[in-house]
Amino acid sequence: MRTYIGSHEAANAAEFEELALGFEELPAGIDRDLFRGPLTHESPDERAARLDVAREVIADLVAQGEAGDEVAAWDALYADALTRTVPFLRAARAAGRFSGTGEAA
Repeated sequence: MRTYIGSHEAANAAEFEELALGFEELPAGIDRDLFRGPLTHESPDERAARLDVAREVIADLVAQGEAGDEVAAWDALYADALTRTVPFLRAARAAGRFSGTGEAA
């Protein structure tokens, strides 16, 4: 099966995301879960530590962007936006709309 966004064919999941959302991949070694949170439960202390690290990474990317690295500036915007998202399954579980049981599970 082929996947198209507009007139562009996405070769893999990362390219699909880039075309669909308009964002490039984050730099190597930077995990989206650092910014949006894991799909599993995390304690308040784990969340606070994760967000502290995420803020430091974003600050580094912003500094690189201000120094002239346009890609780092866009990565900083993307990472910052991810900090305000909640993965769909985690949000559905929190709302009690998805139990993970039943015929389909």
